[in-house]
Amino acid sequence: MNKVFLGLGSNVGDREKNLKEAINLLSEKINILKLSKIYETKPVGVENQPDFLNMAVFGETNLDPVNLFSFVKEVEKKVGRVERYRWGPREIDIDILFFNDLVLELEYLQIPHPRIHERDFVLKPLMDLDPDFVHPVLKKSVRELYNLL
Repeated sequence: MNKVFLGLGSNVGDREKNLKEAINLLSEKINILKLSKIYETKPVGVENQPDFLNMAVFGETNLDPVNLFSFVKEVEKKVGRVERYRWGPREIDIDILFFNDLVLELEYLQIPHPRIHERDFVLKPLMDLDPDFVHPVLKKSVRELYNLL
């Protein structure tokens, strides 16, 4: 079984409902073991938009990284995500943060997620799940990365 950490965010529509629906759909192919608290956060990048609700999920899956990515995109569509523009408003956004201790760089998928260490709205929920998990590239724990913000 592959251990995965996913980041979820929503700032359009019923944000909490969107997160719950995404978790329900994700559980079809991921054994969800732990959920972080939900945090309300300011948008990053494009600031003139509603605040986000962000959280993280830890679970296990038999999917490989590419199939997990496809599955996550499918879940986003089912929840109602409409593609707008980069860093724009979204019904749901699901990012693969970590996949075991894998380092992967494809044109459309980077694992670990390339901006984890810069984002309070990612690190804070990860602190709820496993503050001692070590970033496979930066070689620092989630706690250390959070404390560097």
